[in-house]
Amino acid sequence: MPRLFLGRIIKMGRMYSGKKGKSGSKKPVKKHKLTWIRYSEKEVEQLIVKLAKQGKSQSEIGMILRDTYGVPSVRDLLKKKLNEILKENKLSQEIPEDLSSLIKHEIRIKKHFELNKHDMHAKRGLLLTNSKIHRLVKYYKRIGKLPVTWKYDTKSAELLIK
Repeated sequence: MPRLFLGRIIKMGRMYSGKKGKSGSKKPVKKHKLTWIRYSEKEVEQLIVKLAKQGKSQSEIGMILRDTYGVPSVRDLLKKKLNEILKENKLSQEIPEDLSSLIKHEIRIKKHFELNKHDMHAKRGLLLTNSKIHRLVKYYKRIGKLPVTWKYDTKSAELLIK
């Protein structure tokens, strides 16, 4: 939300670029079951479990449910988050999905940087991604999603993800 400073509207800037950026899209406010959904709560839960056993991530499961099965929001339908359903069925990942995707991104940048030693943009991208990872790890330790003794090491990152 833009801030008002001395009669002028000031928009907040991005952390790693000089650009201001625009806010993203928002989901509709309505929080009730839509009448046109063909699947019951149990069927949707079984679909989630089936897709998780196939190795799909949470975001992939959400997109498949939305695009293929016409389920706009698991949370509105089941009154539970997708992550909670996966935890109940012992299918949740040890490392949160956003952290693992950042680690995968860092691995890709490292491989590119090894082939292209003079690519300074890649070097900066590697530094920024690494700092995002460390900031996210600090947050997850604070809220208890990761154990306090968990430590991220860039050398063993590939073993963590596989």
